[in-house]
Amino acid sequence: MAKKVLTHDLSEPLGNATSAKVDVHAGTGNLTIDRLSTGGQVLATGTLQYLENTVVPTSSLDASNGQATLTIRSTSTARRGFRFPWEACNGETNWQIHLNPAVASDLTARSGGGNVRLDLTGMRIAQVWADTGGGNVEVVLPDNAANLCVTARTGGGGVTVEIGQGTRGANTLEARSGAGNVVVRVPAGLAARIHATSGMGKVIMDPRFSQIDRETYASPNYDSASDKVEMTVTSGAGNVSINTK
Repeated sequence: MAKKVLTHDLSEPLGNATSAKVDVHAGTGNLTIDRLSTGGQVLATGTLQYLENTVVPTSSLDASNGQATLTIRSTSTARRGFRFPWEACNGETNWQIHLNPAVASDLTARSGGGNVRLDLTGMRIAQVWADTGGGNVEVVLPDNAANLCVTARTGGGGVTVEIGQGTRGANTLEARSGAGNVVVRVPAGLAARIHATSGMGKVIMDPRFSQIDRETYASPNYDSASDKVEMTVTSGAGNVSINTK
């Protein structure tokens, strides 16, 4: 018999935090993270689903000298039972978390097999790690960010990463899928060097990037550019696409 889905409300105070390390593990469920519409005195709010007769998701907040560490975690691996075939790469529960956009955050977002979607528009982000065992990963990075370090990985789903307009400084991006398609969208004014591979699919490269060797492509001005991104983009079986937006 299918288990009932319950909901736990999340609310963590801002205190005097100006920066935060946020670590979220949604168990086997889907995870969506975006910005609070109004910051106020709240660091994070959200709704966390869990299955009946399992442990309620936990959150812990430590803060010192303006630095907050927020950990949100599911320890349950329970499943509802029968699932339709088209649900195979979809989590059984949904977590929706909203973060204060005024706080400079390093973000880790993980799922054992659900989809992970990060819409970081309008947020202050320096480091992102998004990972799922088998679902899709979608990451929208903020405009005017600087010196980003981004990792987006999945065991079997697709990966899509959109780099924000006005990205500055030296940035790095790793986007990987074991079997799905991987797509990265790069602003027209941002220089890039791309290491792109696919085991069984195709590499589809925007023509503004010249091929340097068998697996490497680059903007003509990459070495001299002050604003740039170095990318490793790979899939075991799907296509790898780099597009200019």
